[in-house]
Order: sequence, then structure tokens, then C-alpha cells
Amino acid sequence: MISSRGRPRSVALLLAIARALLTDPQIIVLDEPTEGIQACIVELIEESIIDLNKKHDITIVLVEQDIKFARRASSEFAIMEKGQVVASGAVADLTDDLVHRHMAF
Repeated sequence: MISSRGRPRSVALLLAIARALLTDPQIIVLDEPTEGIQACIVELIEESIIDLNKKHDITIVLVEQDIKFARRASSEFAIMEKGQVVASGAVADLTDDLVHRHMAF
């Protein structure tokens, strides 16, 4: 997938994260960071998210439908429906049943 400026989406995403870090943020919101990204780059993004959170104490709000990725890269979750949080907690509590009840596949 190519971004609107002709860069691959993975490069555009990494540049956006780098630009955000210049402002010394406490929170970064990532909307579907794995969409259209090659598996090897997804691993890099995952490692970066974990590193930013754990080593740099930056909260990452991850909007993601790739449940496997979200489970690996997160410590907590919230599922929203129609603008309301319908389930939340530790990522260990994000069961397959809970996912299937609230997410259409």
C-alpha cells in the first residue's frame, strides 16, 4: 500500500512516529498501524510500540483489528461499540469469546 505522498505505508508510519516523538509526547495514538504492512515490518512496529511504552513511558493508544498483534503489543484493552466501551481490562482477559461477541469478522 502506498501513502498519498508516494511512500510505502510502513515508511510513512515510521516517519509519523518519529515526528511525534520530537514533541516529547505522553500519549501516541496509532490507528490500524498494521494494515497493509508486510509481516517483517509489523514485527518492527510491534517492537517499537513496546519499547516506547516500557522504556520511554509513553502511553500508546492502539486502534487495531489484528487481535494477535494487539495482544502481543498491549498490556490493556478496551473494546468499543457505537462510541461506548463495552469491555476492558488486562490483555490476558481478552478472550476469543469476548472478541467474537464484539467484533464482526
